[in-house]
Amino acid sequence: MPRVSYRSSDVDLMARMMRAEAEGEGKQGMLYVGNVIVNRLVANCTDFKGLRTINQVIFQVQGGNFSFEAVQKGNVFYQRARTSERRLAKQNLDYWRDQPAKFALWYFNPHAPCPPTWFGQPQSGQFKQHCFYEPKPGFCDSVYSG
Repeated sequence: MPRVSYRSSDVDLMARMMRAEAEGEGKQGMLYVGNVIVNRLVANCTDFKGLRTINQVIFQVQGGNFSFEAVQKGNVFYQRARTSERRLAKQNLDYWRDQPAKFALWYFNPHAPCPPTWFGQPQSGQFKQHCFYEPKPGFCDSVYSG
């Protein structure tokens, strides 16, 4: 059974986001970005409360900006999904999770060493240029069960 319900258009959308955010970090980096996308849908807490679809996660606006920078700036995001990224997105949607993004709800590329916390949430690890952060215990426990 998949981690979340999805349609073919969700696979395409997620594949485009994974590529736009982490193409330079290879398949593994794109899978980690996919973990964060699915985790935000599963979490249903904090900033991600009420999100019910991949589309809502990808196009979520927080503080007047899209949550994912690639939606605003990413010419890669607005290109057609490729078969290889579609396969990766489907893996994330169906089953794939791994550290450092296994339970992560946030990531960013600081262009410097990763800070130990991000808005009070602990770092779960780093992959190449991206730092990943998962909720501290008691903050959003639903991400750990989804």
